[in-house]
Amino acid sequence: MAIKKYKPYTPSRRYMTTSDFSDITSSTPEKSLLEPLKKTGGRNHHGHVTSWHRGGGHKRAYRRIDFKRDKHG
Repeated sequence: MAIKKYKPYTPSRRYMTTSDFSDITSSTPEKSLLEPLKKTGGRNHHGHVTSWHRGGGHKRAYRRIDFKRDKHG
């Protein structure tokens, strides 16, 4: 694994390094484990805005994770 070095834009970042996990992670998640996340845009069932400044943004997905991992096959 490579080591990621940061640019020193603050004194604490000057010597900061972290591990680069690009060898053990893929760039895209497994497609069969993704579910859509429904957006409301801050509107209720009448279509009226009930929460200001909500809406827009990048499309997001929910990633299903099997924490027990007790299945075979």
